[in-house]
Amino acid sequence: MPQATVKEYDSLTRTGSLLADDGETSYELDATALDGSMFRFLRTGQRVTFDLVEEDGAKKARNIRIGIV
Repeated sequence: MPQATVKEYDSLTRTGSLLADDGETSYELDATALDGSMFRFLRTGQRVTFDLVEEDGAKKARNIRIGIV
């Protein structure tokens, strides 16, 4: 299960990005990233775990969970 830090998040569009623990890889968050979660928004710097899926040739984060396992 990948772990990352929230790099940026826009609560109006529900989009943003995560910075992986390697410090180089970024993953896109789209409006569906928090679907099914009890959370409505993320904060910059927050630690998360997530599932990684490939969509339209890009890797995207899904099923965001707050905290580190």
